[in-house]
Amino acid sequence: MAAPKKGRRSSGSQGRPGRALVAILVAIVALTAGMFISGHTKPRLGIDLAGGTSFTLEAKNQPGKPNAINSDNMNTAVNIIERRVNGLGVSEAEVQTQGDKHIIVNIPKGMDAKQARTQVGTTAQLYFRPVVTYTDGKKTKPTASPTPTATGTGKSNDKGKASSTPTATGATGTPSASSASSSSQGRAVSEGLKADKTPSASESPSASESPKASETPKATETPKGESSKADDLTKQLADLECTTPADRAKAREKAAGAKPSDSVVACDRDGSRKFILGPSQVEGTDVKNAASVYDSQGGGGWIVELNFTGSGGKKWAKVTGELAKQQPPQNQFAIVLDGEVYSDPRVDESIVGGRAQISGPDFDQKNTSDLANVLSYGALPLSFDIADETTVSAALGGEQLEAGLIAGAIGLALVVVYLVVYYRGLALIALASLAVSAVLSYTIMVLLGPGIGFALNLPAVCGAIVAIGITADSFIVYFERIRDEIREGRTLRPAVERGWPRARRTILVSDFVSFLAAAVLYIVTVGKVQGFAFTLGLTTLLDVVVVFLFTKPLMTILARRKFFASGHPWSGLDPRRLGAKPPLRRSRRTTATAPADPKEA
Repeated sequence: MAAPKKGRRSSGSQGRPGRALVAILVAIVALTAGMFISGHTKPRLGIDLAGGTSFTLEAKNQPGKPNAINSDNMNTAVNIIERRVNGLGVSEAEVQTQGDKHIIVNIPKGMDAKQARTQVGTTAQLYFRPVVTYTDGKKTKPTASPTPTATGTGKSNDKGKASSTPTATGATGTPSASSASSSSQGRAVSEGLKADKTPSASESPSASESPKASETPKATETPKGESSKADDLTKQLADLECTTPADRAKAREKAAGAKPSDSVVACDRDGSRKFILGPSQVEGTDVKNAASVYDSQGGGGWIVELNFTGSGGKKWAKVTGELAKQQPPQNQFAIVLDGEVYSDPRVDESIVGGRAQISGPDFDQKNTSDLANVLSYGALPLSFDIADETTVSAALGGEQLEAGLIAGAIGLALVVVYLVVYYRGLALIALASLAVSAVLSYTIMVLLGPGIGFALNLPAVCGAIVAIGITADSFIVYFERIRDEIREGRTLRPAVERGWPRARRTILVSDFVSFLAAAVLYIVTVGKVQGFAFTLGLTTLLDVVVVFLFTKPLMTILARRKFFASGHPWSGLDPRRLGAKPPLRRSRRTTATAPADPKEA
């Protein structure tokens, strides 16, 4: 005996609507809890709402270098300017390119505009400075002897983890196996300054003219002026604090303002070490190009290759010849950009030929690429002029935010009035869905602030207002499908299930078009318009989530309640008001029993 056929069981939220409602409730609780745990309960506001200063920088080519303005150089400039601004303790700053040769810098309130102008308008300077000594980045007490020593294991400044010091070699050479450890005690500052005494660019001899070791003055011959200078640098090193971004910003600004011929005290990028550095002997303009490559033949992994100009190659040969004679850490040179040490490789041999490689055991594609960009940018003939500066007061931003919220409230009120008048009881489902969508949108925007730096600007508020209409449109599509089924003579529960597949297709197509438009707008635009596109895309995705996991399951549950199932006049599903046909089953039964001819009755 054949088993009786069972009716087709609805799937997903149709069969078990309670599970979908529990899932979205858990998501809301988790997001809200995450918001309070993170300590951020309000969205981060953009400069147009919170107030602040906006700079527009225009890139300029220097004479003789007409093709320096390109996307790679502009992106590198953005990274450097962003580090400058964020080093002042303002992590909410926005730095991005606009067009081919402009960079927009938005700095929220709470930061000195004059200091910001100095930071963003200064051209980056790259120097290669010999390392005299280094120590831990914390502030220390100066010792009686003017001889600070290098403490701890040498570190690759490109990764920030304890490791061997990176090595600079010739393009085809290898580091010497007999090199001393960088943890060895450094020489006296006064002796280091004498050993690293820098000739001017015009005095730099070629590689074949490297001075003999015997020509280096002995430490006992240090003049009083050099000794006094060493004492001063020793005191500066002891007083220097590198552990906080604000301290590093001060140190960077001071070191960047020093002349190339001066010795300086500087921090590395993560603040773990501080250095005394000798006068610069090679500058960034002496570098022709630099690239991150993978050394598959030599087995060295990721390395940085440098090519120097003709005069730069001669300087480089002399400098490396002198450094190779020194003991650690004075056989190292620091790559200093904007007064901050990016890397400090050691030198084991004189490097001639105008080519060099920098390698290290912790080097990977990312940090070698970063270092290559730094080396390349130091040679770029790019400078920036401040083309425009706009200051937005917090009061004006508050007025704009208030106006945006009023506009959103008016739009929401009009939607609510329309839903109540036209859909009556169904308006409760729509309003509950709008409330869920609003909670999800708000919590996600709050969490995206510290997460990815999302800032709610005025265009983003406009995107959220437009999303109200998109979300309401999805409810209307579904409600109208249900009402169409009731007009065909079906009861509410079958109408809810039969109307869902048709409404689902329409909702998905509509939301896909809206999301595609938002994605394209986000990609092809810059600046504040991206805020509108981002908010519109986010709320469109949330519309799909809310309709599938909340609106449909809630409608399925309420269809079993007498108020809606009986077609109450205030339910919005009254068959008589909708002009419904007689029930389909009764219509078929009457047709089957009616006589073919009235005369036969």
